[in-house]
Amino acid sequence: MNYKPLQTRILITIQRPGLWVLNFFFMLCAITFICWLAFAYGQRVAGYDKAEAISYIEDLEKQIEKLKLETSESQRQTAMLERNSTIDDGASDQLKISLSEAQAESLELRKELTFYKSIISPGDTKRSLIIQTIQLKHDQVNGTYQYQIMITQRGRNDSFARGNIDVTLGGTDAGQAKVIKLSEVSKEAKNPIRFNLKYFQKFSGVITLSETFQPEFMRVKVKARSSKIDPIDEQFAWADLTAAGE
Repeated sequence: MNYKPLQTRILITIQRPGLWVLNFFFMLCAITFICWLAFAYGQRVAGYDKAEAISYIEDLEKQIEKLKLETSESQRQTAMLERNSTIDDGASDQLKISLSEAQAESLELRKELTFYKSIISPGDTKRSLIIQTIQLKHDQVNGTYQYQIMITQRGRNDSFARGNIDVTLGGTDAGQAKVIKLSEVSKEAKNPIRFNLKYFQKFSGVITLSETFQPEFMRVKVKARSSKIDPIDEQFAWADLTAAGE
């Protein structure tokens, strides 16, 4: 009677739990790095750097402090001239004008300072978009207009707001009513204008109009992708915009 030798297969498994933990750690680091890159890219696309805004706030505060000193000196000189009857009225009037200009500039700087502080430390109110400023400066030499449009996000701005801006100009051309897109008269404006912001974003360029077109208003429509943010549709008189830019 023949007996076959007994064959036993032994499966040897080498367990290395440390390697699995190490791989998980590297994967977690890679995901964290990718998320950081996405966040950094989003900030760069939005055109906003918080450190830059803080630095700008510090500069504003220094300018305000300097204006306060200039205002105080102007007030002192004005009072001195008013007491001195030998000084002509022209010098006193000039000092009063300088004092008024310094006070007006200080007021504008304070408004700007308040705005920048508000976007860095927002409240817990509902997210909303605001057309913060529209500026138009007429270049009398070549007849063009330099424009700047700033859109801000108010309320809880812990996430980015994305969407499109539609800017049109309305007026008359050879006596006929006409509406044109900003992209048709400004090479800097895209169609559509896309925004991607967490705090604020500026759009600027130059408008070149035909000699026959007489602008009467600028219409700005802002629509976010998120349905939680209400759209904006506002119209601004051209005369008011150009007057504010002078």
